[in-house]
Amino acid sequence: MEKKLYDAAVQGNKLSLLNLLQEDALLLDRFITGRYPETPLHVASMLGHLEFVHEVLARKPELAKEVDSRKSSPLHLAAAKGYRQVAKSLLQVNPDMCLVCDIDGRNPLHIAAMKGHLGLLRELVQVRPWAARVLMEQGETILHACVRCNQLEALKMLVERVSDHEFVNSKNVHGNTILQLAVAAKQTEIINFLITSTTIDVNCENEDGFTALDLLSQNQRDMEEKEIVESLERMEATRTKDKPLSNPQLKAIRTKILMSTWDQSTVISKAKRRRNGKRIDNETWREKQGQSLMLVATLLAAMAFQAGINPPSGVWDDSNDAGLSILAENYPDIYDWFLKANTTGFLASLSIILLLISGLPVKFKFFMWVLMITMWAAVTAMALAYVLSLSAFTPGNSSSSIISVIRATIFVWIGLMLLLFVGHTVRLIIRVKPLRKLVMRIKDAISTRRGSA
Repeated sequence: MEKKLYDAAVQGNKLSLLNLLQEDALLLDRFITGRYPETPLHVASMLGHLEFVHEVLARKPELAKEVDSRKSSPLHLAAAKGYRQVAKSLLQVNPDMCLVCDIDGRNPLHIAAMKGHLGLLRELVQVRPWAARVLMEQGETILHACVRCNQLEALKMLVERVSDHEFVNSKNVHGNTILQLAVAAKQTEIINFLITSTTIDVNCENEDGFTALDLLSQNQRDMEEKEIVESLERMEATRTKDKPLSNPQLKAIRTKILMSTWDQSTVISKAKRRRNGKRIDNETWREKQGQSLMLVATLLAAMAFQAGINPPSGVWDDSNDAGLSILAENYPDIYDWFLKANTTGFLASLSIILLLISGLPVKFKFFMWVLMITMWAAVTAMALAYVLSLSAFTPGNSSSSIISVIRATIFVWIGLMLLLFVGHTVRLIIRVKPLRKLVMRIKDAISTRRGSA
């Protein structure tokens, strides 16, 4: 049923809406009580279906204040598309939606100004003029938005209706006014309007100590820049930097000003999400690794316990030595080594279980390193116990072959353990900052000695 309602909203089919509501009178209510990415009113407002919007608002006006997954209301979408009549219908139901900001910190007035929809912007300003003074992210005003999007007419209208000296000279978090933004983007018309029709401070400095005139070259080769410089100098604009900046420096400073808010904040937020996602993935991986270690340690402990109470070759059951190990009597040396290896594996497995259930944080790299070393010891001990058991079962005429197999296995196993131990130890040292600094100092000392030699 919801799918049919969405299709009707896309088509703007008022008749289909009425038929669906006859079948289910609570259909629209589900979009208020349920969790949907958007409502049919969002779809109709975005596509400009005025009659459909009227019908939905007449039956369920509460939908006007619902927001989608990006926290955009139907008024946001109508403002973005410039549907003036749709916006007026939404404003009649709930004019306070002018103050609601989306996920990017922009209300419908900001969006209409950025898109240059003047008629719609006038309607919004007339209904809620103080919504134009709501700051966006990075402390920017709606006037900053107009300059960034090069919307001169929207800027003129806002300066006339809602602006004053303080608002015109507002700075963002980087200390840049709308004049500095306009100069950085070389927007000649906006600059001329600001210095001739507003009370903009032409000598205002940003956080780096640059005025608007500092952002223009002094060689006057660019005719566009020359015109801007002349306009600013007529308004008694001054430079704060005695030494002229080179063209690459000017270009870098302008780029920083223009990218210091929306684009840069978007990049930073994405980077933070990537870092947070990576951190969460690492923590999840460590938790899974801890669970795997617990499972393996439990299995090894059970194997070692079973081998301890029921040693290889069994026990005597029909003599004075009933219950004693046959292997211990026939091969005391092998049994002695088997007992040591099996006990070592059993205790190492129990140690891993004890460490994991003790509540120590698995996320610490050093703790995981200790667990891994203990697990290697347990696995190595159990492997040795297995090899000793095989040697006890092997007949005497095959002893030379089993000895060669054992010798090759031991060499391979020791080499693998050393490789893993060295690799993880070096990795741990590199990740610990004090040790990392020590390694870097040693490298620098070695390179210095080689250079002097």
